[in-house]
Order: sequence, then structure tokens, then C-alpha cells
Amino acid sequence: MSPPRQLSSKRNLFLAFDAFGTLFEPNSSIPKAYGQAALRHGISFIDKPEHELVLKDYDPVKKSFSRAFKSETTRNPNYGKATGLGAEKWWANVINGTFQPFLKPSQQVPNALISELLTRYSTKQGYNLFTDVLPLFRMLKDHASKDRSASSWKWDKTVVGIITNSDDRVPSVLESFGLNIGPRRVGSCVQRPAKATTDDDDDISFVVLSYDVGHEKPDRRIFEAAEQILSQTLSEQGADANIGNIDEYEKLYVGDSLEKDYLGAKAAGWNAVLLRRGREGQESKFVKKVDMAELTDGEQAGQIVGVCTSLAALTSWVPDQV
Repeated sequence: MSPPRQLSSKRNLFLAFDAFGTLFEPNSSIPKAYGQAALRHGISFIDKPEHELVLKDYDPVKKSFSRAFKSETTRNPNYGKATGLGAEKWWANVINGTFQPFLKPSQQVPNALISELLTRYSTKQGYNLFTDVLPLFRMLKDHASKDRSASSWKWDKTVVGIITNSDDRVPSVLESFGLNIGPRRVGSCVQRPAKATTDDDDDISFVVLSYDVGHEKPDRRIFEAAEQILSQTLSEQGADANIGNIDEYEKLYVGDSLEKDYLGAKAAGWNAVLLRRGREGQESKFVKKVDMAELTDGEQAGQIVGVCTSLAALTSWVPDQV
């Protein structure tokens, strides 16, 4: 017997994810990574041998990074997009500003240090991919290419996207983990080269960045931008009427922030699931109903939130569940 279909008249799903904290996370604290890189390049921020340093010893770097980040945001908003600086030069300024207070007379921040940190946080070198990410994408790929009657995934067609408050490094980070990312971006007319992979080869069809949209979650305009690019994607694919119309898709957003991800998506008219990762071995196989009061120290009691502890639980999600 085939598994029961989800309780929805729609058979297709637009599944979008947050990036940082949902799909991947830094593999070391930012202050520690910056501090260790600085020491390798001859910049000292504390009078103590490196092998004796503990996490708290990196607080001077943490405070300096915060000041540099805020200063650069004021001068060049939206990671430099607003003033035409661009994200790479913007981050180079942040790195330079972070280490300025620790320089000796006539010492400068080495270009090699800046390059090292830019590379680290543009690839998997600086991050860990959560262990449930690749299995989910493999399952979706298998579902699309094989007999679906025995699949735990109930949707006929699934289009996957990313909606994230970030600069333009997210696609390169995801690609460095082996995921295939489609070329479409908000405001871009990039076309896939003829000899390149097809849309069906993509794990993620497109990435919607606040850097491109000019608005950050929970602003509904970033979700609307994702809807627009989905419509464009379906139109370019020349899909038939059953899978080529955005109205035939349920929209589900998954992220780890209650305010920015869950409530932002709901306000934009999307379904949403809040990801709250548990300790290993305590993951639930289901999306559960949780009173918001449990998530907000007693505030907003009575509002129900759909919560999962692992991306694997998304196979249990149905639109009327929350």
C-alpha cells in the first residue's frame, strides 16, 4: 500500500532553508579563529604563550571585531553592497580594523592574514556541515529519480532554495561541502552554460541573499523575493501546468531563529518549522507542536509552533500540522 499523501490539495513543495545555524555552523569561535590567525602572522593581542590560551583570553579580539564590524556596517551598509564596495573588500576592512589596536609601531596587518581569513570563511575550512544535511539532500535526489511509491517523502516535486541574511559567500560555502547550487540569484540574469549540469542535478535551485535583496529576515520582502525567483525558475524550466505554477506549491521555510525564521516566514504567508537541534541521540523523527510560551519564557502563550530537532523529521511534516 502506498503511504498516505500529505493533507493538502497541493502535491508539490517549495522547501527553503536558512543557512547559518541551520545547515552549517562555524567550526571554531570567530574570536579564537581570528586570534590564532593573527598570532601566526606576528600580531599579538595578549601577553601570554599561545599554548596557554583559553577561550576567555580571546575576548580582546572579540571586542575589537565587534567594534570593527559595527563601524564598517555604518560606513558601508549591507556588507558594502549599498556603497558599491562589495563584500570581499568589506570583510577585508573588518579584518584590518579588528587587528589595528594590536599592531606595534610601523606594523601593518599582513595581506596574507586578510587573505587567509577571507578564504577560511568562504569555504568549508571555517565551518561544519550538520550531519543531517547531506542525508536529506540525498533522499530528495533519490526521490526525484526513482520509484516514489515506497518513499517516505510525500511530495511529487520539491524545489529547494536558501533564504539567508548574509553576503554572497553562502553559495561557495555550500558548494565546498559538495552540494550543487543553481546559478540563479535575485537581480541576476546568469544563465547556465550549455555544457553544465541541468536543473535536475541541483541540490539547491537558488540562493536568496539579503545582500542581493537589500532587506533582511524577518522582513517579508526577502520571502517575496524567493517566491519571485521560484516563479522565474519554473517558467525557465518550461514545466507542465501541474508543477510549473507557483500556486501548485506549498511553501515551507526551516530555520533556527524563532523571530527571524519562523515568525518572519509565517508573517509572509509561508508554512514554517523551527529547528532546535538536540543533543546527539535525542533527535525526534517528527515535527512536534510546541506552545510558544515554552520558547519565550512564558510570552505569547497559546500560539503553536512547529518544532523539529533534526532535518530528518521533515518527512513527517504536513501543512495543517501547525
